[in-house]
Amino acid sequence: MSTVFTARKKPRSLAQELVDVLGERIREGQLAPGDKLPTEAAVMAEFGVSRTVVREAISKLQAAGLVETRHGVGTFVVGPGEASFRITPEQLETLRDVIAVLELRIGLETEAAALAAVRRTGEHLQTMRLALDEFAAAVGEGRDAVAPDFAFHLEIARATQNAHFAELLSSLGAKIIPRARLADESSEDLKAYLLRANAEHESIFDAIVRQDPEAARAAMRTHLANSRERRRRAAGETA
Repeated sequence: MSTVFTARKKPRSLAQELVDVLGERIREGQLAPGDKLPTEAAVMAEFGVSRTVVREAISKLQAAGLVETRHGVGTFVVGPGEASFRITPEQLETLRDVIAVLELRIGLETEAAALAAVRRTGEHLQTMRLALDEFAAAVGEGRDAVAPDFAFHLEIARATQNAHFAELLSSLGAKIIPRARLADESSEDLKAYLLRANAEHESIFDAIVRQDPEAARAAMRTHLANSRERRRRAAGETA
C-alpha cells in the first residue's frame, strides 16, 4: 500500500518517518532477512520524498543494523547474526573504544579517499556535495549532523568503485560517527568543532574534485586524526 508523506516537513523529519515505516515492515516480516529493498527511485515514488531523504533513511537503517548495502547490487535486509562484521553499541561505550574505531577508520578511509579521487563520477560528486550542504545546514540550525556526516563518508567509499569499501563502511553504520562523546561540551564548543569538521570535509571534497589522490589521502588522514587526538586528550592519553 502506497504512503505519501507530508511534503512540508523538513527532510530530517521525513527521513525518520521513512525509517519508522521501513523498520516496521522489517520487524513485521513484510521485508524478510535477505530481501532486497526497493530501489531508491521506487521508494521516492512510493513515499513522495527526495533522493536525499531516501539515502538518509537508509543510513539510519544501516546504523540500526537492519539493512546493509552491497555496492552495485542493492540494499538488503539483515537478519539476526547475518552480518559478518559489526561494531555494537557496547563496543563504543568508552572513549578508548571510540579511539579504537577511529584508528580503524584512518586505515580504511584514507585509502578510500585516494581511490575515490581517481575513480569518482559526477554522480558521486553530486551526492557528496548534497551531504556537505546538509551537514552545514544542520550545524547552522543546531540539528544533529550525524546522518549527512556518515552519508559523505559512505559516498567516498562508494566512489572507490570497490564494493568492499562501501560494504564495510555500510556494515559499521552511522554509529561510527562519535558525536555522542562530545555531548558534555558546551553548545558553542560543539558548534566550533563541527565547523572545523565541515572545513576538513570540504578539503577532502576539493581534493577528490581535483582528482588528486595524495591530497585526498592527506586530507582524510588529517580529518580523522584530528578527531582521534581530540578524544585522546579527553581520555588523558598521550600516545
